[in-house]
Amino acid sequence: MRDKLAPDTSAHFHCVTFMLGGELYGIDIGCIREIIEFEGMTPVPMMPRFVRGIINLRGAVVPVIDLSIRFGRGQTLLQPTTCVAILSLPNSTGEEQEIGMLLDAVCEVLEIRSDAIEPAPTFGTHIRGDFIQGVVTIAQQFAILLDMHRALSIAELSAMAEAATEQQFSPEQGG
Repeated sequence: MRDKLAPDTSAHFHCVTFMLGGELYGIDIGCIREIIEFEGMTPVPMMPRFVRGIINLRGAVVPVIDLSIRFGRGQTLLQPTTCVAILSLPNSTGEEQEIGMLLDAVCEVLEIRSDAIEPAPTFGTHIRGDFIQGVVTIAQQFAILLDMHRALSIAELSAMAEAATEQQFSPEQGG
């Protein structure tokens, strides 16, 4: 009989790994609805910089977030390998909302043993600590496992978009 206090080494984390700004990241495969080729997007005025535009996905308007800008870095360069991961995340009312996430390239789908995942580092990363679910080594390279419910929180993104709009129409701007 297995000791109830022993760690469960049979638990696994299923993720999709991708490149962004030369770094390897992973996200829970359960968040991803699909991954599509980048075929362009329509810019939307008065949105925060990280909202690169919108796409039409089978008749639905889907905002596309540039994760690199969201992390406080430069804009993702559009290349032949650029793609859009369509995520399904809960909004403030608990309903699922689709969001596109611009990626440099998708690498692979992996099954990682949960006990191989290290806790999020407290320093030395270029992104907010609450966005990081953990860190794992994949083929001698560190991969940052992202918590997409925090990194792309619909409530936080909406508040940022509203603040950006208010700032543009602020009377102090002298428009």
